[in-house]
Amino acid sequence: MPKLLLADDDIELCQLLQEYLTQEGFDIALAHDGATAAKLILDHSFDLMVLDVMLPNMNGFDVLKTVRKESQVPILMLTARGDEIDRIVGLELGADDYIAKPCNPRELTARIRTILRRTENVYSTKQKKLQSVHLGDVYINPASREVLLNNEVVKLTATEFDILYLLMNNAGTLVSRDDLSESCLGRTLEAYDRSIDMHISNLRRKLGPDSKGDERIKTVRGVGYQYVALDS
Repeated sequence: MPKLLLADDDIELCQLLQEYLTQEGFDIALAHDGATAAKLILDHSFDLMVLDVMLPNMNGFDVLKTVRKESQVPILMLTARGDEIDRIVGLELGADDYIAKPCNPRELTARIRTILRRTENVYSTKQKKLQSVHLGDVYINPASREVLLNNEVVKLTATEFDILYLLMNNAGTLVSRDDLSESCLGRTLEAYDRSIDMHISNLRRKLGPDSKGDERIKTVRGVGYQYVALDS
């Protein structure tokens, strides 16, 4: 049974979601302030955290920053509907995805399951056949979900890993933003949705330029992205 931490200061909402998600097969723990949420997620083993931006004691962004210093546990942010700034900041800080409040419990459950499918440690036969990719100084292993840059481990969120693997596995080929979203977020892009763009920005920051000083991931404006591998 997947274990989730739901962090929101709306106690009534938490209780309703806890009941619904429990019926859907999840083990739910609750936190109603940021400090408690940060302590619980770092001190205990959870498969995913649903994190509201507006929390007392420590807001959701500060919780996210604190957690990402020590853990890459998947985090789904709850943001105010229409507040694009919160979404962008959350993704910049390492959230795997976001969902706007008020949200339909069925949609929330679907988002959670999509993220968990990508991050589960037990792989299907099809997943086990996925091949590692080694391009220049970057090595990515889908079985261990490990990325090495010059033989040093690079810490990526689950979503960042999936985007990088898809791009590297199709190096030299344009991958559209829509394809990246459907494959790596499990959903279609909404109008003005910059989720993929922010994850790409995080990847560029973490990987840095290639040995020639050029960007590893090329933007094809208005269409998508392409991983550019150096010639061997």
